[in-house]
Amino acid sequence: MGSLRYSAITSLDGYIADAGGGFEWATPDAEVHAFVNDCERAVGTYLYGRRMYDTMVFWETAFTGDDDQAPAVLSDYARIWRAADKVVYSRAGREPTSARTRVLARFDAGEVRAMKEGAARDISVGGAELAGQVLAAGLVDECRLLVAPVVVGGGTRALPAGLRASLELLDERRFDSGVVHLHYRVS
Repeated sequence: MGSLRYSAITSLDGYIADAGGGFEWATPDAEVHAFVNDCERAVGTYLYGRRMYDTMVFWETAFTGDDDQAPAVLSDYARIWRAADKVVYSRAGREPTSARTRVLARFDAGEVRAMKEGAARDISVGGAELAGQVLAAGLVDECRLLVAPVVVGGGTRALPAGLRASLELLDERRFDSGVVHLHYRVS
């Protein structure tokens, strides 16, 4: 059975996007991106809310090998992303714009539980709203937060208000940029 993880890059004050919706402050440097790539290699399926999918679908056509100028860390991530299955939760019922992708109208905890039980590889949930639902349903096994050395003062929270969970610290790492990786098991 695969592990279900929530991974996010967050500001020190706990936001994945600032009040204007911007997240350029969260762009990882090469060292952090290489670390993220290594973490993502175990992921076989990504669960996304529509907005997060709309952001991530960039990797479907980016850095396909035709661009010799692309940094290796970006090409590597693109290959990792394209190799995984994607499940997008969207009430709009849009057709997917990437391979290996299916769209579901709503989050169903029972379906995700069954997906998790049958998974040979890890599952990653992306997008704060969907992650909040998956966390509230008690389905998340691990949280991996990359904390950027910036305070943005408001915006989209990395973790939902009102959520209570006990966590066990499994690992931590500090990067030259000041980013800190915190890896927790959800108890």
